[in-house]
Amino acid sequence: MIILGLDPGLATTGFGILEHVGSKFSLINYGVLSTSPKISFEKRLFTLYQDVCELFLRYPIEHVAIEELFFNTNTKTAMAVAQARGVLVLAAQQHHCFLASYTPPQIKLSICGYGKAEKKQVQYMVKQVLNMENIPKPDDAADALAAAICYAHSYRFS
Repeated sequence: MIILGLDPGLATTGFGILEHVGSKFSLINYGVLSTSPKISFEKRLFTLYQDVCELFLRYPIEHVAIEELFFNTNTKTAMAVAQARGVLVLAAQQHHCFLASYTPPQIKLSICGYGKAEKKQVQYMVKQVLNMENIPKPDDAADALAAAICYAHSYRFS
């Protein structure tokens, strides 16, 4: 199965694409989708939508794992990220993918065995699970890969 992991954000959305067969993972691609703060909010959402749709067209993605939002004290930022996340969910549905959402502690628990693991621990475990030479960067891409791995682990039990 081909899984797209997403770590939503308006300025930067992390993505990670994996193939999972049996108990083995193969890394296909990872990185970030970025939007410029110099363009309107509506244009940024549309750019994000176009960029994620391009991933669906380029790769045979069947499953999508998306991180749920972590709300901090900045309501304005949280609302913008929520709208960006909505665009990502819409794109996944339009491409007929199975979709699952996970909280950051659920992802950390799946990857590290501890729901309050530090970001560096998550990055290290993603590197190990995917047999990568280096820690995946930037953080948003590593988080997206972790979401995809979490999906693969939980898919076996659903």
